[in-house]
Amino acid sequence: MRADTPAYDLDIRTDEKRIRAALADAAQTPFWLEDSGRPVPRPALIGSIQTDLLIVGGGYCGLWTALQAKENDPGRDVVLVEGEEIGWAASGRNGGFVEESLTHGARNGQRHFAGDLAVLTALGEQNFAGFRDSLTRHGIDAQWEEAGTLDVATERHQIAELRAEPGRFYDREQLTELIRSPLLRAGSFRATGSALVHPAKLAWGLRRACLDLGVRIYEHTPVTRLTEHGHTVRATTRMGLIRAREVALATNGFPSLLRRNRMLTLPIYDYVLMTEPLTGAQLDEIGWHGRFGIGDCSRQFHYYRKTADNRILWGGYDAVYHRGGGVRPEFDQRPETFARLADHFLRTFPQLGDIRFTHAWGGMIDMSTQLTAFQGLAMGGKVAYSSGFTGLGVAATRFAGAVMLDLLSGAATPRTRLRMATKRPLPLPPEPLAYPAVQVIRRAIARADRNGGRDGLILRTANLLGFSFDS
Repeated sequence: MRADTPAYDLDIRTDEKRIRAALADAAQTPFWLEDSGRPVPRPALIGSIQTDLLIVGGGYCGLWTALQAKENDPGRDVVLVEGEEIGWAASGRNGGFVEESLTHGARNGQRHFAGDLAVLTALGEQNFAGFRDSLTRHGIDAQWEEAGTLDVATERHQIAELRAEPGRFYDREQLTELIRSPLLRAGSFRATGSALVHPAKLAWGLRRACLDLGVRIYEHTPVTRLTEHGHTVRATTRMGLIRAREVALATNGFPSLLRRNRMLTLPIYDYVLMTEPLTGAQLDEIGWHGRFGIGDCSRQFHYYRKTADNRILWGGYDAVYHRGGGVRPEFDQRPETFARLADHFLRTFPQLGDIRFTHAWGGMIDMSTQLTAFQGLAMGGKVAYSSGFTGLGVAATRFAGAVMLDLLSGAATPRTRLRMATKRPLPLPPEPLAYPAVQVIRRAIARADRNGGRDGLILRTANLLGFSFDS
């Protein structure tokens, strides 16, 4: 490969036959959800109930909100409803990367929250420590591992960026102490501020902790409508009605129950492969003996990590918006993306030869134009909402739950004084404009990766207008 040839933008793929063989027996279900600890779903709500606090959404954000609400006030009646099963969506099928940053990295934080960045950094550190402490306090075995994160350069222009990062820098030769790949040119290792978890076990552990504290949970109970009635809010479900004094919306990328928020997020599909367990000899071949997670520095980036049984999860690169903005089960499978991911994996680790992928899955995450979550109030302060995590929500959802509870209480806290708690991201265009606009941006991001990381006119203009984009 020539020194200036993009690592993952080659005209000729790895042997198509190898790709087909590697994917031939891959299950279409998320690996994490096949764990034997998966709980039996709670019954759906039938009839009418009342509560102090209703939480809509049973992913990480809703679960952390419920848990913190009961910890703050054990006597508060809290109800959580989930349209499917706890952790079935992004919270049960993500990569399990827990990041301290609340702003999608310091550069994005500087762009959108420069005045609050020091406070957000401190709050992110506190939230990360609180996350860890909560797992210990509630006996949640989420396979928490603080083994650090390795950022790697796959292109020459990324090496200087890594040298400027606060972690320990490794040049190409030194990097072989941590991992061996012909595509990796340099690395920067961060020992603190990140962790890995088993995503589904985290969701199920939070569910159990909420139930232990007295949260009433109803699964297979989608809320179809919110209406304001005097001092209460009414949530209509398929088979019931909930009257609540306060409501926290934690529905992430699904269409918001608040019409005013529906153009603030975009449903983006992310896809992942999981290998068979690697043998000791295979791990020796690639030199990856540490437990750290890895991400590359491209705008269209890959993230990868090892599981407890030494499989490699390999995801990212393609971030797919489907025409019309729909969220459909059939979008969870995308053979062309799985083939691209397999090709990139085999280029990264050619030493692994005839490796097989046991699982290939995808699913919806949300994206906001500031690449971070936003929070706010509606219906006279009786409804709080949080959304827009843009793929970095495992830790940030805990913080978002605390912000929503602060907002509902009316208290002035360091969290409610943040712009993140008051500033809404720029809205995205409606269909039929959204789909072509996303394709233009995706092509511009790909060109920037090929052009030494330099933004072209389209991305520079978008940034000036306050729009941020990433893969």
